[in-house]
Amino acid sequence: MKILKDLLNIFYPDLCANCDNHLIKNENVICTFCRHDLPLTAFTNYTENKIVKTFYGRIDIEKAYALLFYRKTGITKKLIHELKYKGNEDIGAFFGNWLGEILKENNQFSTIDYIIPVPLHPKKLKQRGYNQVTKFGESLSFHLKIPFVENILQRTSTAKTQTFKARFDRFNNIDSKFQLKNTSTFTNKHILLIDDVITTGATLESCAKELLKTKNIKISILTMAYTE
Repeated sequence: MKILKDLLNIFYPDLCANCDNHLIKNENVICTFCRHDLPLTAFTNYTENKIVKTFYGRIDIEKAYALLFYRKTGITKKLIHELKYKGNEDIGAFFGNWLGEILKENNQFSTIDYIIPVPLHPKKLKQRGYNQVTKFGESLSFHLKIPFVENILQRTSTAKTQTFKARFDRFNNIDSKFQLKNTSTFTNKHILLIDDVITTGATLESCAKELLKTKNIKISILTMAYTE
């Protein structure tokens, strides 16, 4: 098997998702040099940080964290673009494994009962073929031993892509709607709501408000990246 793998690597080498250089042994998805260039948030406080403050006066959340800063240009933007639009789901798994190991070690989300992804509209899911946070959530679930649950929270309408919209317009976009199949499913539970990037927080806020229809629910938020 090792010989076959080595032969495949000769003809179909694994390339870094950022710089396209060949990955060497023990490198996964991105090379060591690019990994060291990633802009880590390194938040040490999970209850008082920039992400938590984004939701002040909007929704009550228990904790929040993001692995990376997301900027107009740079490695994070390229990786998220590869994940969302180029079919490279390995990037989601890579971030999920990384964060999963961090969170398992620091025990910050030990009270979580379920991991829930921000859902795509069925039409968008069919068009893209995957939800970009599914592999992220599955990897987190593996490390944290917490169930990853899709399809209970559903998107019932979809907005046009917001990539090129102004920040103010994104914040005021009310086209994205979500629906919880059963408001009793998460009664008395602590939910970890996950997404790829937080910009204004409007999408996560909309999801959380629907989840908050559940009695005595607690919500925390985790994303791959946070927009400064």
